[in-house]
Amino acid sequence: MKVVLFVYLLALAFWLGEIAAFSFVVAPALFAALGPATAGEAVAVIFPRYYALGVGTAGIALASSLVLARVAATPRWWTAGAMSVGIGLAATVWAAAIVHPRAERLRVALHAAGRVPAESADFRHAHRLAVALNGVALVAAVAGLGFSAATMRP
Repeated sequence: MKVVLFVYLLALAFWLGEIAAFSFVVAPALFAALGPATAGEAVAVIFPRYYALGVGTAGIALASSLVLARVAATPRWWTAGAMSVGIGLAATVWAAAIVHPRAERLRVALHAAGRVPAESADFRHAHRLAVALNGVALVAAVAGLGFSAATMRP
């Protein structure tokens, strides 16, 4: 079970690190350095890989936490962690499969029409939803880490 625990913590660390690095370092730096139009194009290229990594690492964390919940002396903490990670995974899948493709279609259509995406209510709504789902995933990953820490009491 130590290997499963290691895999769980590693997957959770990658997922949490990915969300934090992109949200608080990469995206702000791109928008500050490149401006909204060029940064939007750059982020559109990054997002498919970002979401693939998030779905993959969250999926591994979820599977590992379910295994740990079945065999642990404190299954309620692992079950809570699995639920938390599952919510974050669902938010990431929703953002990847529904929200990002819609926002990207809007961005491309708006640019083709000579409009700035930020001026579109539909684009702003999609962006706010993507940010909210990213926040849910971040909180879920932190909660998953917290629930696993609760199992490691001395």
